[in-house]
Amino acid sequence: MKKFILSALALSAISYTASAQKEVKLFDGKTTTGWHAYNKTGAGSWSVVDGALQLDPTSHEASDLLTDGEYENYELTIDWKIAEGGNSGIILGVHEDPSLNATYLTGIEMQVLDNVKAEDNKKPSHLAGSLYDMKPAPATAAKPAGEWNKVKIRKQNGQLTFWLNGVETVNVLIGSPEWTEMLNASKFKTWEGFAKYPKGHIALQGHGAVVAYKNIKIKQL
Repeated sequence: MKKFILSALALSAISYTASAQKEVKLFDGKTTTGWHAYNKTGAGSWSVVDGALQLDPTSHEASDLLTDGEYENYELTIDWKIAEGGNSGIILGVHEDPSLNATYLTGIEMQVLDNVKAEDNKKPSHLAGSLYDMKPAPATAAKPAGEWNKVKIRKQNGQLTFWLNGVETVNVLIGSPEWTEMLNASKFKTWEGFAKYPKGHIALQGHGAVVAYKNIKIKQL
C-alpha cells in the first residue's frame, strides 16, 4: 500500500510538472477572449485585425490591454509590429487596481518602438527591446517599422531575460545590486508600487500609435 501511494504521488508530481511546462496560447488569433482593457470590462480600443490584436489609437477608449490571468514564473513569446513613429510596450507584473490609473505604475516594461522615427528614441534605454528606462538594448536588434519582430521573455524566480529577434537584450535579477543601481538611476526610483508584484497581469500598451501583437504564447515554469 505504501509503495502504491508513493507511486501515485510520483505520477501526480510528473503530471503536474508536465502540465506546468506546457506552452499555451494566450491569444486564439480570432477573438479578444482572455483579454480586457485595464480596469475595465471588454477589450476597449483593441480588436482582432488580420489575426493580430491591434490598437485603434483614434478610439475614445484608448487603453492598455491585459491578460485576464496573472502569472509569476513563465516564458512568454510574442510577435509585434508597429507603425512608423510608433511607441508601445509589453508590461509584466501588472497589479490591476482602480486606485492606479496606469499599468506602468506597477509593471516592468519591455519597450516596443520604431527606433528611427519615434519621439522617444533619444535614450538608449528607450529603444526597442530595452528594459524601459533601466537597461538598453542594442539598437540593431529591432526590425524597421511595419515589420514583425519576435520576442521571448523569461521571468523565473526574479531572473528577467529578454530576447528580441534572437538577440539577448536584458538579463538581470530583480532585487540584485545591479537591479537596484539601475532602478535608482531611472524615473521609477520613487514609484512606490513599481516592480513590487512578482505575480501579475501581462499588458500590451496603447500609446497613441497603431501596434499589433500576434502568436502570443506562455509556458509557466
